[in-house]
Amino acid sequence: MDATTSGTPTVQYHNIPDQPLTAIVAAPVSAFLRQVRHCFGDSTPGEFPLAANPSIVLHVLTTCNLDPQDLAKLEATCSFFRQPANFAPDYELSISELAALDMCQRRAIFKPMTDEERQSLKHRCGGSWKLVLRFLLAGEACCRREKSQAIAGPGHSIAVTSSGAVYSFGSNSSGQLGHGNTEEDWRPQQIRSLQGIRIIQAAAGAGRTMLISDAGRVYAFGKDSFGEAEYGVQGTKLVTTPQPVESLKDIFVVQAAIGNFFTAVLSREGRVYTFSWGKDSKLGHKTEPNDVEPQPLLGALENIPVVQIAAGYCYLLCLACQPSGMSVYSVGCGLGGKLGHGSRTDEKYPRLIEQFQLLNLQPMVVAAGAWHAAVVGRDGRVCTWGWGRYGCLGHGNEDCESVPKVVEALSNVKAVHVATGDYTTFVVSDDGDVYSFGCGESASLGHNTAGEGQQGNRHANVLSPELVMSLKQVNERVVQISLTNSIYWNAHTFALTESGKLYAFGAGDKGQLGIELANNQTERGNPERVDIDLN
Repeated sequence: MDATTSGTPTVQYHNIPDQPLTAIVAAPVSAFLRQVRHCFGDSTPGEFPLAANPSIVLHVLTTCNLDPQDLAKLEATCSFFRQPANFAPDYELSISELAALDMCQRRAIFKPMTDEERQSLKHRCGGSWKLVLRFLLAGEACCRREKSQAIAGPGHSIAVTSSGAVYSFGSNSSGQLGHGNTEEDWRPQQIRSLQGIRIIQAAAGAGRTMLISDAGRVYAFGKDSFGEAEYGVQGTKLVTTPQPVESLKDIFVVQAAIGNFFTAVLSREGRVYTFSWGKDSKLGHKTEPNDVEPQPLLGALENIPVVQIAAGYCYLLCLACQPSGMSVYSVGCGLGGKLGHGSRTDEKYPRLIEQFQLLNLQPMVVAAGAWHAAVVGRDGRVCTWGWGRYGCLGHGNEDCESVPKVVEALSNVKAVHVATGDYTTFVVSDDGDVYSFGCGESASLGHNTAGEGQQGNRHANVLSPELVMSLKQVNERVVQISLTNSIYWNAHTFALTESGKLYAFGAGDKGQLGIELANNQTERGNPERVDIDLN
């Protein structure tokens, strides 16, 4: 909430010094007294209030480079000043470091970590609890971690509720729905074998699904090969119910991304591991096509924490969190310029995309389409690059862009979320409006000016961003868009609203929309409500 509009005096917090607690305590404290002496008051160890002024936490959050809206939300909800801290006082830390550590302790991923693991993460993030806090918050923001989400996979779909229940529907030829059979079903069905396990993330590929629990375990079902192509011959064994991936049991995983020929996972410490498609010239390590052992991604990101990964056709994008700010690295196949380095050459090891520094843009969300990619900056600008076929880059043409380029048509829009698919892009603004552009096949862009039974222009390609009026009629704020990222399947799209309502449109020939179609229908042009409450 803006202090200037609420009548509350503006708090000046930018120049608050980082004072260690030893500078606040007037006299030396004996070893005995240190057990009962506290920053303020005389409560018992572990129950001391760390500060009495909200300017302290604003200082912490400001040094974490958070968006002003995030600052306001955190200021409104933080109980740092009203409740006991989660630890005994540390006289070696400054007040702002103590505040950051206290807020880290409240993050779900941080809570189960041992002291050794926490110190290792602190060192990896740059030696500061404020940097650890920024790392944790950035991961939560860009991945909807532990929030409801919908995944529009190739031919099948996955929906995760805010409580961690999982629903699946659509194509099931490989058992990718996880119901113990290979029967196609348009009706969303809960995966019963996961009862008692809270799922926080999901990924869907052709004939394959991966789920991640709040305990960091990965469950996979469908085709058993991690690295097969969309229509590859590997992976003849089918897994029809979720099974834990044993090779990942010693890695606490927080995100998975399924690309063509490979799969990548992200650990809670920000390390990236890949399965298959190595061959030494691809991802910097040697693997076989059906390799089921995770291999660490070598090169520049070995010592830099990553908060988000995104996989496309034979390439991987990594959103990294460094003391100097957020950055994007890319690795893999460079055809179409989709790696963003100004060329079309392959990259064996992750390479920094330098263009964002020249644009003075801090990346906050990254999306990898089949042949193009997109980023949302902290200031709300959107950049796209790669193969611009059908206008999927939003620059008014079909040209390729080998470095990130700002979408000027969205200059008056503050974006907060972006999603990319097969030559299709969606952007969500901070007020919940949705814009789309690119390939109009299967009516997956949502631009349907004609009636439902007519063709109209809903299949037309869109070269520049257009407001999706059909979602405007939902009269509710959209918080997430997901669309099919595959060159082999007709695309469908999900729009998730703030209250947990899910709307679907586009191709539905395999039941992937979660709604029943008439006998002569294969798609829906207008968003239709899916019968699931994700909240």
